[in-house]
Amino acid sequence: MYIPKAAQRPVYSYRLSIIHFWSLVFLYIWAGPHHLLYTALPEWAQTLGMVFSIMLLAPSWGGMINGLLTLRGVWDKVRTDPILKFFVGAITFYGMSTFEGPMMSIRSVNALSHYTNWTIGHVHSGALGWNGFLTFGMLYWLFPRLWNTKLYSEKMASAHFWLGIVGIGMYAISMWIAGVSEGLMWREFDADGRLVYSVWTDMLPTLMPMYVVRAVGGTLYFIGVCLFAYNLYKTAQSGQAVNVKTKALAMKPELIHEGDHWHRKFEGRPLQFTVWTTIAVLMGGLFEIVPSLAIESNVPTIASVKPYSPLELEGRDIYVAEGCYTCHSQMIRPFRSETARYGEYSKPGEFIYDRPFQFGSRRIGPDLHRVGGKYPDMWHYNHMLDPQSTSQGSIMPAYAWLFEHELDLSLTQAKLKTFQKFNAPYSDEQVLSAVKDAQNQAQDIAKGLLAQGAKQNIHDKKIVALIAYLQRLGTDIKGEKKDK
Repeated sequence: MYIPKAAQRPVYSYRLSIIHFWSLVFLYIWAGPHHLLYTALPEWAQTLGMVFSIMLLAPSWGGMINGLLTLRGVWDKVRTDPILKFFVGAITFYGMSTFEGPMMSIRSVNALSHYTNWTIGHVHSGALGWNGFLTFGMLYWLFPRLWNTKLYSEKMASAHFWLGIVGIGMYAISMWIAGVSEGLMWREFDADGRLVYSVWTDMLPTLMPMYVVRAVGGTLYFIGVCLFAYNLYKTAQSGQAVNVKTKALAMKPELIHEGDHWHRKFEGRPLQFTVWTTIAVLMGGLFEIVPSLAIESNVPTIASVKPYSPLELEGRDIYVAEGCYTCHSQMIRPFRSETARYGEYSKPGEFIYDRPFQFGSRRIGPDLHRVGGKYPDMWHYNHMLDPQSTSQGSIMPAYAWLFEHELDLSLTQAKLKTFQKFNAPYSDEQVLSAVKDAQNQAQDIAKGLLAQGAKQNIHDKKIVALIAYLQRLGTDIKGEKKDK
């Protein structure tokens, strides 16, 4: 809508825009599993996500080409009109992001890119380059019309564009370079077959220059946003707000698409249009959900895998609330570099009681899926209180408040009852004794810590639940050779 308005040109192909829209609505819902390649997700779902992600190239680039061809005959305006600059930039970043995304969904590429800065560069080129520039262009076009005035400063808007384009360019390119470097370093072994980079902080000296470039690029982009906000403020201040209820902006006759096509019958009716859009989205979702419901057990079970104890369940909620999954993954992929670093690769049956799962998407800290029993309770006690006391060079913050805040067990029974509905084998007796069981386990952990020299009795603090949860991770299949 905004590009034809700003360019004073009709959209190149209305029919192509319709195909673009409905193809994206139907296909995008299938693409989600491309984030979970080589994980415990069922193989068919991974393949489905990869195939449909690649299929998204066609409608995505159809939309990009449609937008660029709309500017036929007015490309000379792009040199002088900052609003068109933003729209062209947004379309270009859209095309680039929607090409890069399908490429990253290919298994061999994803094996390198996942858990690295490459993904961060990809996401931000779309968020800041595509959505950001599109938003800037729309608001630059709207504000003068909403306040019945001219844009306060076109020179300031042009400066904003160049700050933004250079800023996001520096940001994305530096993260692409850092991501590829990081992915290769994760895989590197020396001549003796040992990992060259055992932890992420070993890579930091190599990655640091790219982080500096990223920071400079982000700062330039932010300065542009400040200019943008000031420009819009001065524009609104110089005009008078239009009463949109009584005064509509006139549409140029040449922008009106003639003809009465069949799709106009419901596109002009918001309720029907919403219903049909929802149906299209649900159709894509059902093709992924129905197989899971139709198959009695879609995931191979492991006899030794049991649900979390009440205290471990509370600890898991603390883990999620503190955002631990943003730096730590819990998904060891079946690669030599990962099993050498973290232990046995993760099995689908290990996650049947995880709702939601904690696969993660970044590894600034180590993968924690096999951390249970790797260290004594006292190590976790000290690590959460002062990470550098146990892990030299760690950039993890201290979590001192977990030693001060009391553990709330008022909802523990309700949580077990909820998991019962999701087929977790908690008996009614276990639900009734949940609080007492949690307190007993907490007392045992606290007594052990005091015996090891802990300065505080943590039996009623949040940290005791977190330690219980961490010590449980990955222990269910120790000694297991295969799924049962």
